[in-house]
Amino acid sequence: MNNLYFIGMIFEGIIIVLISCLFTLIVIKYNKNRNKLILLLFFLCLNIFLAIVFSWLSKVLILYSNIDYLYDDSVSDPLTPASWILLRISDFRISFLFITIATIFSYFFKVKLFEKDFKKFQSFIIMIYGIFTAFFSLVIYQKDNIILDVFTFFFVFLLMCIVYIPFMKKSIQAYKNTSMRNYRNAFLSLTIMSLSFILVLFCFLIDRIYILMGDFGFTLFYFMGWIFLIIGILGAYFGYLYFSENKNKDLKKERER
Repeated sequence: MNNLYFIGMIFEGIIIVLISCLFTLIVIKYNKNRNKLILLLFFLCLNIFLAIVFSWLSKVLILYSNIDYLYDDSVSDPLTPASWILLRISDFRISFLFITIATIFSYFFKVKLFEKDFKKFQSFIIMIYGIFTAFFSLVIYQKDNIILDVFTFFFVFLLMCIVYIPFMKKSIQAYKNTSMRNYRNAFLSLTIMSLSFILVLFCFLIDRIYILMGDFGFTLFYFMGWIFLIIGILGAYFGYLYFSENKNKDLKKERER
């Protein structure tokens, strides 16, 4: 079992290095061209980066902390402030908080790109559900309760579907409606981003269901989830940066098509 955690730690460590390189490029771009779209990309990638770091840290804690209640299922939660934080790190609840925040920033970007303004009711529903998801991730928790874990994965997956499926549809429609090659590439990148981010949580949800059925986890779906995350961030990077570097009047024309 420890070997699986070690493999996961190394795999996620490699992903952290890759995301760090991309995140550095985003920071450089933002310093050169300070606009809202790159700022949204910055916060999106920052929260995804933090989600990966805490996921990686969960494996480090289980492998090397020597804290018995983290790696031994027979040891109960001591119910201390430290155990509250450490258990939620080791069971990915902190990571889900950052994924939830990243998804909300994606919603902001969709509105800025495809719509003139926020739709009040739609925004209210998404924000309320986002708060509910974050609350469930952090508060509705019991050590070694896999069913609660599955619900957490499902609620985050549903939030990503709510945000990214409309995002993907808008991107596909815009891709079909424009003849400008650069815009087509940008909309295609955002379509890939949306689909990939949905598949990330779908794969992790399937991996968690395998655990619920008695598997140790770290199935093929676990590794596929992280690969889709890399693809999604690359799609976000190329899609966001193209629009951030083009004139507002061109972007307005694309919105009106």
